[in-house]
Amino acid sequence: MTTTPTRLSKQARREQLLDVALVIVRAHGADGLTLPTLAEAAGVSRPIVYDHFGSRPGLLLALYRRLDERHRTAIARALEQTPPTAADVAGAISVAYFACATDIPEFDAVSSALKGNPEMEATQHEMHDGYIDLMADALTPYSGLNRAALRLHCVGVLGAAEAIAAELNRGIATAADASTALTGVILGRIERAAG
Repeated sequence: MTTTPTRLSKQARREQLLDVALVIVRAHGADGLTLPTLAEAAGVSRPIVYDHFGSRPGLLLALYRRLDERHRTAIARALEQTPPTAADVAGAISVAYFACATDIPEFDAVSSALKGNPEMEATQHEMHDGYIDLMADALTPYSGLNRAALRLHCVGVLGAAEAIAAELNRGIATAADASTALTGVILGRIERAAG
């Protein structure tokens, strides 16, 4: 019995291509990801890949957005299951952040590959702002800071998280130590402002 391959919808094909792109970046780094290598690895023609992404920067941006979405979704899920206390919310943000930092190491590789791309800079600002707002929204009930001050605190928290994640990925810190440190950073000003 012969089977004919099922044709994927445009969205399903895009998701499949991004899955394959992620595998390529894991195996060969972002430099190994081109539209022709993606077409070959995915078993599709080059025009299909070009139709979905247009260019290598377009592909890298789509992959970057997807990784960011996974990261934010993981944190949002963690927050949904967290008891409503400042310490628990700060801990959930920290644990989820570092789980993503270790589970999605490709994020930095893709980001680095897009350095100098003006569209990437705009995308990073947009995603950074969304992430800051996600943290600020989660922490608002536990903070006496006004929105602008809380948002700025979250900017600092994110900077600290990125620095701590670098130590974690270099093997200098454990995930537990990283989470404890970031939770302390989050709570430091929050608790003082609420008190």
